Amino acid sequence: MSELSFKVIGLPDSASQPLPAEAMKAVRSATLFSGGKRHHELVAALLPADAEWIDITVPLEDTFREYRRKGGCIVVFASGDPLFYGIGATLQREFPAARIDVYPSFNSLQTLAHRLALPYGGMTCVSLTGRPWKNLGDVLIRDLPLVGLLTDRNHTPSAIARRMLHYGYGNYRMAVGELLGNETSERVSWYSLEEAAETTFASPNCVILEQQAKRPRLFGLPEAMFAHLDGRTKMITKMHVRLLSLSLLDLDNRRSFWDVGFCTGSVSIEARLRFPHLAITAFEKRPESETLLEENSRRFGAPDVTGVIGDFMEADLGRFEAPDAVFIGGHGGRLGEMMKRIASVLLPGGVVVFNSVSPESHAAFREAAGSVGLSIVEEHRMALDDNNPITVMKAL
Repeated sequence: MSELSFKVIGLPDSASQPLPAEAMKAVRSATLFSGGKRHHELVAALLPADAEWIDITVPLEDTFREYRRKGGCIVVFASGDPLFYGIGATLQREFPAARIDVYPSFNSLQTLAHRLALPYGGMTCVSLTGRPWKNLGDVLIRDLPLVGLLTDRNHTPSAIARRMLHYGYGNYRMAVGELLGNETSERVSWYSLEEAAETTFASPNCVILEQQAKRPRLFGLPEAMFAHLDGRTKMITKMHVRLLSLSLLDLDNRRSFWDVGFCTGSVSIEARLRFPHLAITAFEKRPESETLLEENSRRFGAPDVTGVIGDFMEADLGRFEAPDAVFIGGHGGRLGEMMKRIASVLLPGGVVVFNSVSPESHAAFREAAGSVGLSIVEEHRMALDDNNPITVMKAL
């Protein structure tokens, strides 16, 4: 079996558009080809009589196993630019030693921008194809002027528009490109989000969001703007304490943040808006806090905080991405046990921040941190209005 190599050819979605000369040369010199069923339809007339075809199917491991069994040079067909969220990057990861030559076409978002005569040099591109909604939330929170989105059958243009409106991001208009490259069925149009939310679109499609106005952004969310637990306005981490706590967590350099005892969700929501790259998991025992978290997330435009309702001490923590930053907002008198649970999943170099409201809780956190091998590295004492002083404590 000869050494494995790939020639990856990007296709427009039209059989009538000729391939570049270099790509055609690669086709004529090969006998082993691969791609999706749609790609096979587009290039079938170009393949040599002795061509052998390997379908790219899920799970990809089966396809890759067949590549290794066959060996030699494989011509792989892809849509648009194979290195733009495509098979080209996947092949590089799976076969790092293989030679890979790429012959790109325009990707779908480039094509849509060209159809609209829209300068796209500053466009931020995001894929929702087989990926979580958080990818959309991340770019919306960043307040970007131009965003390109790759869609799928779950993350449709109408579903995207509905989600944006739900979380208060109606300050964009949406362009949708349907069946781009298809000579008879291609459609390109601008929509308001309200219009897009009520429209059914042909697939495949892609989306460009163009910002029409800046959304108001607050640095520090006033506690009066939150929906509160049973109207109890004191059951919330105050803004000044919240900002100090988040600063001690060093969230710019963290990946996964847990908020244990979220109540109204104020800490999680502030973290989501300040550090959109974070994966945020928020735990709370009170069932009514589930509705509070969703309402407050909607008010402030902070989607994709994962809320977990139930006793943290009984939760299956292995279901969630391990944290490298934890804020303890409530412990129910079981701080020592809670710290043991947190330490069992905390990543190396992880940080825990706790707000102490009494000498007893101050001593309890010191003892609990020491018992699991964490060191107190910072303490800051604050007094707000007529409230009791609070000590914000950081353990590494």
